[in-house]
Amino acid sequence: MDTKDYEKTFRWIQRKLRRYSHHTVDVGLLTRAYHFAEEAHKDQLRKSGAPYFEHCLEVAKILCDLRLDYFTIAGGLLHDVVEDTGVKIAEVEEKFGREVAVLVDGVTKISELKFDSLEARQAENFRKMLLSMVKDIRVILIKFADRLHNMRTIEYLPEKKRLRIAIETRDVYAPLAHRLGIAKVRWELEDLALKTLAPKTYWELVQNIAEKREEREAYIRRVTTPIRKELKQAGVIAKITGRPKHFHSIYQKMLRQEKTFEEVYDLSAIRIVTKRVEECYFALGIVHSLFTPIQERFKDYIATPKSNMYQSLHTTVIGPGGKMVEIQIRTEDMHRTAEEGIAAHWRYKEGKQKDDELDEHLVWLRQMIDWQYDTNDPQEFMENLRIDLFQEEVFVFTPKGDLIKLPVGSTPVDFAFAVHTKIGMHCLGAKVNGKIVPLNHKLRSGDSIEIITGANQKPNPDWIKFVRTSKARSKIKKWIKESMLEQSQKLGEEILHRQFKQLNIKKDEIDLKAIAQSFGFGEAADLFSAVGRGDVSPQQIINRISPEKREPEKKEENFIKKFLNRARGSAKGVRVQGIDNLLIHFGKCCQPVPGDRILGFVTQGQGVVIHRADCKNILKHMENPERNIEVEWDVEQNKRFMVRLHMLGEDRKHFLRDVSESISQTDTNIVSVEMRAQDSLVHSNIIIEVENLQHLTRVINKISKVNGVINVERLDGAGEPVTDH
Repeated sequence: MDTKDYEKTFRWIQRKLRRYSHHTVDVGLLTRAYHFAEEAHKDQLRKSGAPYFEHCLEVAKILCDLRLDYFTIAGGLLHDVVEDTGVKIAEVEEKFGREVAVLVDGVTKISELKFDSLEARQAENFRKMLLSMVKDIRVILIKFADRLHNMRTIEYLPEKKRLRIAIETRDVYAPLAHRLGIAKVRWELEDLALKTLAPKTYWELVQNIAEKREEREAYIRRVTTPIRKELKQAGVIAKITGRPKHFHSIYQKMLRQEKTFEEVYDLSAIRIVTKRVEECYFALGIVHSLFTPIQERFKDYIATPKSNMYQSLHTTVIGPGGKMVEIQIRTEDMHRTAEEGIAAHWRYKEGKQKDDELDEHLVWLRQMIDWQYDTNDPQEFMENLRIDLFQEEVFVFTPKGDLIKLPVGSTPVDFAFAVHTKIGMHCLGAKVNGKIVPLNHKLRSGDSIEIITGANQKPNPDWIKFVRTSKARSKIKKWIKESMLEQSQKLGEEILHRQFKQLNIKKDEIDLKAIAQSFGFGEAADLFSAVGRGDVSPQQIINRISPEKREPEKKEENFIKKFLNRARGSAKGVRVQGIDNLLIHFGKCCQPVPGDRILGFVTQGQGVVIHRADCKNILKHMENPERNIEVEWDVEQNKRFMVRLHMLGEDRKHFLRDVSESISQTDTNIVSVEMRAQDSLVHSNIIIEVENLQHLTRVINKISKVNGVINVERLDGAGEPVTDH
């Protein structure tokens, strides 16, 4: 482009803006923004060698394609002047007003702060962008235009930077465009990311689709001709089109179905656009009368719109030749919203909508920011952001019939937190369609969910493994963090005070805050927490206080016994200085159950790990006696522990059935059974849940009496037999 081309493009922007704008366009402001940006970037070049201003003009052109107001287009022209030139935001506000300045500031990256890593900088820039979006959604629309033009010209960048930008585009910007309903931006971003990250695959798809163009268009005509004829006879005016799906969509389908391009059938989508909603349902009836529908592939997004405002009827039918054909039916307004999403709603707001109508569509954005407010870890922030952005939905109901939208794969715990944080925090169980289900049960559209709560119920750390929503994840993680802090402080303080008593060190004579600061902590409580987690050993602290003192060889058993008698609560069945389950872990190497003799070891970063007294790893832990801690069983009723058994038996008919029945007779749950036959013998590994050692012994004795059983023995975590059970 040269100066004449720039002016020609700018005149095109002005003409188009006048055609679609609801208000008088301030051409003077736009012209000043044009010349100001041209002057600010006059000495700058892109990596391609083109003048930098060309990028600013292309961004404004993309915003005009989205039919946005002149303030936004001015913001697009000026979007890089603060970040990449010597211009200050105050100067932008002085020359172009507060509204334009807010938009420019919103898309300007944070440069004045220092960050520990590129990931931390990235997280903070996204956090700032999201906060700016809440104030004015046009910020992200400018950012989309900026990223879209950058992706169109990405080939000029070094490979490492190309890959980083493409991954960020695929994982954050494209999903964000999807959540805001801007399909035409989303699809192009995804296709350009694929072109950068997998160029060979991209160009193969381009070639394959081009080669099959005539065949595809002929097939689409075979499907659309009878539909068009029936609708015309009924007096329904509709626009019917067929097109290949986007490259990224086809590539994802190939990966999901593990098929080649030639094996994937529904590569095209047919779209029917009508004038009115009732005509959509009439057209659906016509389609289903002409072609056999696949019932499970029908979706009514008109009655239940997606969170990104998307509305359409989706149906898949068996077309000519037995091929599956996807058909979307929507009105013209729905089509505009599907293509332009929040941009279309912003435009309607400018013309006629009230602010609160637009705000309804941004509730999820405000919630996402609120849920991640306490997340300081940049990696966790970016992970939660990706989870929140790129998700398909299920539509489920409360017992009163209220609709709740959740990501696919959500569980009753996600539902509970979606209804109210307190319900999630006290979730005890769930009923789906009237039946009790496990809390990790995956919900399906149409399910009715009832949450059972308990006043004393607390979140289970294991919930993190299966929840899907960032609200549930962030609330559970926050509770775990706060609980672990409190418990590690409590455990660390008790361990340290025990050491002080054994060594006759008076607590009142020690400046624990100064000791904590010598280890790099702010307060004594932080030091206690580090001891409880196992990050700092009591002996290290003793060495700082009085280097000549060492822990005596003989331990004061009376103190432990006295303390255990007054300890509060249980720790996954282990009573250990009043600490509950978050800081107690069972050794996977030996899998202790109540009745086994056990020892506890304060392990770095984990709290107390419980091992059987005969565990082969005990000697390794004994090398650090200051980390040993006495423990004893204190089992709550109905608490179960998993144990592995190995069984050797004769290969005969109904052998597995007889063994399973013998275990069931002892009121024992079988978690899993693995069997293999070899030389007329059966080798079996069985995992069961038992209450204690006596329960385990009953199970082993019962299995041993089954006809054909040769031997049953308990295994440790490494698969080796345990001699004493």
